[in-house]
Amino acid sequence: MIPTERHQQILALVAERGVVSIAELTDRLGVSHMTIRRDVQKLEEQGAVLSVSGGVRSADRLAAEPSHLTKTALYNDEKNAIGRLAAQHIPRNSCIYLDAGTTTLALARELVNRDDLLVVTNDFMVANLLMETSLCRVIHTGGTVCRENRSCVGEAAARSLRHLAIDIAFISSSSWGPRGLFTPDEDKVTVKQTVSEVSSKCVLLSDSSKYNKIATFLVLPLARFDTIITDKQLSRAAQDVLSGGAWELIIAG
Repeated sequence: MIPTERHQQILALVAERGVVSIAELTDRLGVSHMTIRRDVQKLEEQGAVLSVSGGVRSADRLAAEPSHLTKTALYNDEKNAIGRLAAQHIPRNSCIYLDAGTTTLALARELVNRDDLLVVTNDFMVANLLMETSLCRVIHTGGTVCRENRSCVGEAAARSLRHLAIDIAFISSSSWGPRGLFTPDEDKVTVKQTVSEVSSKCVLLSDSSKYNKIATFLVLPLARFDTIITDKQLSRAAQDVLSGGAWELIIAG
């Protein structure tokens, strides 16, 4: 049986059962433990499945972006740790972009004592925090207002970014994995893609709960990022997969 056929059978079993053991896959497909492990790793790199202890399960699909209010109640310790670590990687006199999200908001809180930064953002909460409490210069992209996420999206927001030269873009995501960043909201795609094009360096900020979730739209391949900052709850298997990339993987906390 060729690898493609094995992959299809593995995906069919996982879709039917939710979780399938490595032992059962080796018996069903008549191949070695090592072969199944390689197959699972390949499927995991594509974002199709997720490795668990002794087996494999289907990747979680994100049907809709959670609201800002929902996200503020989740994984705050992890987000704060990511924010603190990310702040240490911003040189003086930088122009940075802070994407919409509660993890980038945690980073913004670490910047209130900086007086040397120009911060570009599409997030109203980030802009308001920096406007009220910091000495940073602030540019808001404007654009179509997304009430649930307290941010601006769409072509108008992207257009405002195209004339800028940004040193570091800190980009967030509610679903990501070895294949890249996903979103169920098409209006967010053009903003994230545009800021990646005008930035010298791209850093993914996302807590581990969002790893190996997929959504309808692939926003950016993971190879577009120079650095990934996530938290220590990321599984060892996931760390092993991600450590093989060209980007720098940094674990906060």
